[in-house]
Amino acid sequence: MDASEEPLPPVIYTMENKPIVTCAGDQNLFTSVYPTLSQQLPREPMEWRRSYGRAPKMIHLESNFVQFKEELLPKEGNKALLTFPFLHIYWTECCDTEVYKATVKDDLTKWQNVLKAHSSVDWLIVIVENDAKKKNKTNILPRTSIVDKIRNDFCNKQSDRCVVLSDPLKDSSRTQESWNAFLTKLRTLLLMSFTKNLGKFEDDMRTLREKRTEPGWSFCEYFMVQEELAFVFEMLQQFEDALVQYDELDALFSQYVVNFGAGDGANWLTFFCQPVKSWNGLILRKPIDMEKRESIQRREATLLDLRSYLFSRQCTLLLFLQRPWEVAQRALELLHNCVQELKLLEVSVPPGALDCWVFLSCLEVLQRIEGCCDRAQIDSNIAHTVGLWSYATEKLKSLGYLCGLVSEKGPNSEDLNRTVDLLAGLGAERPETANTAQSPYKKLKEALSSVEAFEKHYLDLSHATIEMYTSIGRIRSAKFVGKDLAEFYMRKKAPQKAEIYLQGALKNYLAEGWALPITHTRKQLAECQKHLGQIENYLQTSSLLASDHHLTEEERKHFCQEILDFASQPSDNPGHKIVLPMQSFAQLRDLHFDPSNAVVHVGGVLCIEITMYSQMPVPVHVEQIVVNVHFSIEKNNYRKTAEWLTKHKTSNGIINFPPETAPFPVSQNSLPALELYEMFERSPSDNSLNTTGIICRNVHMLLRRQESSSSLEMPSGVALEEGAHVLRCSHVTLEPGANQITFRTQAKEPGTYTLRQLCASVGSVWFVLPHIYPIVQYDVYSQEPQLHVEPLADSLLAGIPQKVKFTVTTGHYTIKNGDSLQLSNAEAMLILCQAESRAMVYSNTREQSSDAALRIQSSDKVTSISLPVAPAYHVIEFELEVLSLPSAPALGGESDMLGMAEPHRKHKDKQKTGHCMVTTDHKVSIDCPWSIYSTVIALTFSVPFRTTHALLSSGTRKYVQVCVQNLSELDFQLSDSYLVDTSDSTDLQLVPLNTQSQQPIYSKQSVFFVWELKWTEEPPPSLHCRFSVGFSPASEEQLSISLKPYTYEFKVENFFTLYNVKAEIFPPSGMEYCRTGSLCSLEVLITRLSDLLEVDKDEALTESDEHFSTKLMYEVVDNSSNWAVCGKSCGVISMPVAARATHRVHMEVMPLFAGYLPLPDVRLFKYLPHHSAHSSQLDADSWIENDSLSVDKHGDDQPDSSSLKSRGSVHSACSSEHKGLPMPRLQALPAGQVFNSSSGTQVLVIPSQDDHVLEVSVT
Repeated sequence: MDASEEPLPPVIYTMENKPIVTCAGDQNLFTSVYPTLSQQLPREPMEWRRSYGRAPKMIHLESNFVQFKEELLPKEGNKALLTFPFLHIYWTECCDTEVYKATVKDDLTKWQNVLKAHSSVDWLIVIVENDAKKKNKTNILPRTSIVDKIRNDFCNKQSDRCVVLSDPLKDSSRTQESWNAFLTKLRTLLLMSFTKNLGKFEDDMRTLREKRTEPGWSFCEYFMVQEELAFVFEMLQQFEDALVQYDELDALFSQYVVNFGAGDGANWLTFFCQPVKSWNGLILRKPIDMEKRESIQRREATLLDLRSYLFSRQCTLLLFLQRPWEVAQRALELLHNCVQELKLLEVSVPPGALDCWVFLSCLEVLQRIEGCCDRAQIDSNIAHTVGLWSYATEKLKSLGYLCGLVSEKGPNSEDLNRTVDLLAGLGAERPETANTAQSPYKKLKEALSSVEAFEKHYLDLSHATIEMYTSIGRIRSAKFVGKDLAEFYMRKKAPQKAEIYLQGALKNYLAEGWALPITHTRKQLAECQKHLGQIENYLQTSSLLASDHHLTEEERKHFCQEILDFASQPSDNPGHKIVLPMQSFAQLRDLHFDPSNAVVHVGGVLCIEITMYSQMPVPVHVEQIVVNVHFSIEKNNYRKTAEWLTKHKTSNGIINFPPETAPFPVSQNSLPALELYEMFERSPSDNSLNTTGIICRNVHMLLRRQESSSSLEMPSGVALEEGAHVLRCSHVTLEPGANQITFRTQAKEPGTYTLRQLCASVGSVWFVLPHIYPIVQYDVYSQEPQLHVEPLADSLLAGIPQKVKFTVTTGHYTIKNGDSLQLSNAEAMLILCQAESRAMVYSNTREQSSDAALRIQSSDKVTSISLPVAPAYHVIEFELEVLSLPSAPALGGESDMLGMAEPHRKHKDKQKTGHCMVTTDHKVSIDCPWSIYSTVIALTFSVPFRTTHALLSSGTRKYVQVCVQNLSELDFQLSDSYLVDTSDSTDLQLVPLNTQSQQPIYSKQSVFFVWELKWTEEPPPSLHCRFSVGFSPASEEQLSISLKPYTYEFKVENFFTLYNVKAEIFPPSGMEYCRTGSLCSLEVLITRLSDLLEVDKDEALTESDEHFSTKLMYEVVDNSSNWAVCGKSCGVISMPVAARATHRVHMEVMPLFAGYLPLPDVRLFKYLPHHSAHSSQLDADSWIENDSLSVDKHGDDQPDSSSLKSRGSVHSACSSEHKGLPMPRLQALPAGQVFNSSSGTQVLVIPSQDDHVLEVSVT
């Protein structure tokens, strides 16, 4: 075996075996073409398709061409593939028929007979054509005749087994084409042979493996068979397939070992159970360790021999595949597995021998990888090799402890003998490492030679391992190695060096929440601190260990006793205190206030009961338990009232404290739960699924960096607060578990007291809880006397007795006999005195202390209420009844009168805007005995009713309607309703139409009252009315006092009817009914009902020789869009001011729908001249209506209605003509002066006969 050189890695050893191809026939001819053949054959890759659905591969073929001999042909039962000839080639350049018949044919026949005898069917005949021989011989037959003869004689059914190679030594295109065809055929035949023979070999191997349950089956024999297949794959440079073979052997052997450990053992495993006598480690510097291979073949190998050889072959193939980091990973798994397999197989191993084997193997793998990679690659892949460094460090430490190299006195004779035996088991150093200065063999031998050498090698390995772990972020592993290093320093009596590593390991374990490593490390740290004389740190660690339930009861008591012994020792400095955190000594579980709202007045007593859970294993006598209290006063000297404090404090007075997470502040349980979601990626073209997986949406929460302070032990130097306010409890024995401790304090100064610190002293040792959280406070208040008046109901109603609650908070003032409240009487509000009124006296905690009768004395201006005697910080409550006089705001004119034009709409608007009750405020001044100043309070009363009025007409008859609406939530009984004229007119009479004397009015309901107006002479222009009605609550019994009636005043103007408007529609001539789409006749009759009255005397009145007249404008509109007015829809008329004067107007209208249709509306306006004094007071609508009107110089002329419909164009056309000229104005007639006698009349309209779609108006 020779070495083959490659550029990267620098030196890799491999086998030089190649597939064998035999050559028969003309050997000189083959020798001449061999250089070209060996060079051209591997140049082009070929696709190798294998059986069992395995993926095809591209391979480069190389062959070892040897002379044909019958001895090379495989005999029956020979399974060696490395010596198997895969192809047989016969070379000839015969071109003469005579020569062919004389020699070549016989030679070919013998060659084929030999092949047939050995069942070999992979052969090829190559005929070389040479142009030089053709020129020398004239009787040469054409080449095709020789080829045909050979094909006929030997290749009848396989004509492709005979190929022609033309002038192979020339450099021409014809020669190159001939070579290409020949090489393609050769590669194809070789691949066919490989596929067939390897397939047969694999089938035989599989058959052999299936017999593994038979008694005589041997793993070593099967190992050699499958390794033969691996050799072939390696020979074909298919290193991945070769590696698979060794992995299968590895898995098969491992499974047998596991089964053996479970009680199902194979007989052949006994060969590997022989005692270990050599532990020289892995051998990775040779591609094949023939010594171990032969021992496996002879069934003499130990378990370590088999594992070493198997891994060396895997290592070689992985290096060929340029996967050195997988070598490191597999090596670490191998070493750990071998240790377990030796235990499962119960193999006898001398003490330390396995440690030596692992140590040597780790260094051998590391050096083998270093030989294949440069330094940059090694530094960037430390994560793959650091495990081997750590394992080697661990095993070297074990050897040092075993050989006495770490003991205080050094190794004894027994240790030296053990060291000699271990070195003897290593044997002699291998030749390939003999010239290496830092070989694993030399390192181990040197490390075991002396204490100093061991310390040097162990420290170098440990520091290197720690540095590697730290560089890749594996801090926990680095701290674990550091912990071993600390243990080494403790054995070497160097605790100052060990403390650094122990503190680092403990910090890491605390950050990650490892309970058992924390306990173990603290024990080591306590021993270290004790040796160093760090008393405070040692006591802190001892308290943590005494409360640690992972220790035994005896160990916990030992550390607790250490604290108690130190506390009982007399101190050189009496004032010196050692302050330790309390969380390990005891935990604060809950706190209870009495009183429960944690509010007391000055001079009051407050009790605080706390529950402390002692974590010590034995009872501990505590000299004193102190709570430091911080006192604060609100800004601006503000004092919280008892009422405010009561509302903002917890009711039960119990505060629970969260349990401590000691001994580790950050636990894995405190991390949020994983939020995992499915993820799919689909192809945008056909929506097929490309990839799927899971993603974590809260990875930023899980992987966020922990605060550095959270992973540290609580520092022992806890600040001990000194304050003037403390709560103290002395001589307390804390039993293991829950303990109740009660503090009592008397409030002296008002303010807020915050519990800041909890301290417990045991001798000179103080255990301190630096911050009590959540925040615990109690308040002490000094309250000024206060008077608070509030109604018992949501709102006070005027007109009926209402209860008002008086609350007197005495504060620091003491109510003496004779103290009273002086209330000034309001004019419109009465304070009702009741003989049975009583006052209740409560303490600030709402506990009733007494009740007393309430004496009330009333005069014209002042009402005096005598207060019962009450001590300071109490509350006096009593109730009084007050009565506010009912009244409604006076309304003038017709601002609230519901007109006749649009009564429903206006009524709805009034309802919408008037749902809120009218309120009145009554201010009362109260003089209190504790103050020289008067207190003014305001009581707001709501009027429960809302009243509106309306003027109703029926021709010339007039009616007044009053609507009373109950806006409150109560039901009332109405009685004695009156409506009077305040002007006391004798010729006017109001006749009521309501006959019931009493009438209920329910909540949110209305009651209507109607009076008819009758007069004997000319009616007055206006009417001043006052409405009054008695009321009382419907649900109550007879009241002790009489209630004032509810009154409402209003004014009605221009209520006499002046004009009667009557409209009538006639069907077209010849028709009985109106039809849709047909013109109908509309007749409007306007009739004057009275002669000249006082209300007619205005600017519109004109006087002629015969009579007075006034100008009116009529307008016909249909807001419901049932009619279309054709022609003119409005006009100006001159109306005589005389009774029964009539004016008729005719126009045409067209019904748009069928059914009973209401008549169009007819509106009347006064037509005022431009010099009217009232023109400046008209509303905006009147200005717009008259923009298009011209001054009518003739009384009976009517403007064309078209001018009204196109008012915009008329205005623009006349703007220049009338610019600056005053225009006539319109003034709407009051609703009471016009009566529409056709209001509510409907006309029947039938549909046209040719209508296909019928629309019917239903009103």
